[in-house]
Amino acid sequence: MLDADLWNRICAMPKIELHRHLEGAVRLETLVDIAQEYGIEMPEYDVETLRPFVQIMPGETRNHQHFLGKFVTLRQFFRSPEVIRRVTREAVADAAADNVKYLELRFTPPALSNILKCAYEDVIAWVCESAKEAARAHHIQVSLIISMNRHEGPEVGERVLQAALNFVGDGVAALDLAGNERQFPAHPFYDVFEQAKAAGLGVTIHAGEWSGPESVREAISRLHADRIGHGVRSIEDETVLDALRQQGTVLEVCPSSNYDSGVVEDWRLHPLAELHRLGVNTSINTDDPLISGITLSDEIARAVTHLTLTLDDVKRQTLNAARAAFLPPDNRAALVRQFEGWLNGA
Repeated sequence: MLDADLWNRICAMPKIELHRHLEGAVRLETLVDIAQEYGIEMPEYDVETLRPFVQIMPGETRNHQHFLGKFVTLRQFFRSPEVIRRVTREAVADAAADNVKYLELRFTPPALSNILKCAYEDVIAWVCESAKEAARAHHIQVSLIISMNRHEGPEVGERVLQAALNFVGDGVAALDLAGNERQFPAHPFYDVFEQAKAAGLGVTIHAGEWSGPESVREAISRLHADRIGHGVRSIEDETVLDALRQQGTVLEVCPSSNYDSGVVEDWRLHPLAELHRLGVNTSINTDDPLISGITLSDEIARAVTHLTLTLDDVKRQTLNAARAAFLPPDNRAALVRQFEGWLNGA
């Protein structure tokens, strides 16, 4: 347990989140509302009835099958444009309430359009509009990352990329490859990410999570990754660590998610502190706040409690995140200066 003073300092600290999935950042109460409005059958229209289906519970088996299984349920709730707009507005508001000042929110157009059978461009437009509206209302800066899943194949990935390109400069800043890296290799997506890079999009790749460090090496060398989503298994290969250090690649580390999905067996075994000590640029993120039942403040508190990280270490990782933000160079430099000022006084 943290003492009250340290907890209050963490809550009050200005924060950056680089890795948060919209589909995993929905309020439980909103899901219940949607179920009632659209006639989604539940034994009871109650938060606690729904919770075990969309959140990792104490004592539940922690592996990637159970973790990804929560999304199977969550994707049943995206029933209308207004649902997508509401979920986006609330995700931004919740981040702002946790003193997140800069948020990069990623989402997967095929997942959000699956029931609606609408164009990917429509989904992206709804999220862009709603994120801008919420950002203005809650005084938070938001950039959007468009994600594609490995298991859906490069043909879907190409369609996602083409849809995303219509919104560059209108909220969309980067492209992401997500999903089960153990069963679905990245090489079919090389051309998609070559195009993304040529078009000026930032690139972040889920790698080194459920697969080993070779996945991180491939993301850097073949997929043009500016950042790595998770990347914690880089710790297993010194040559990969060298590549990350030499290129200054930032890892978007999500410790609670790594524990909940079985990447690490125990919080105390998580390599975040060791990666930071070895000079790898790391940042701290939530991944899916609903599924892990956390805020970014909770995640930071857990890192300080369970790992050998100090609040100063957290501040350094926050500045790593600022320097890796998917923003135009002048805007990114302004963000870094802003956070340097805030954190030096925190």
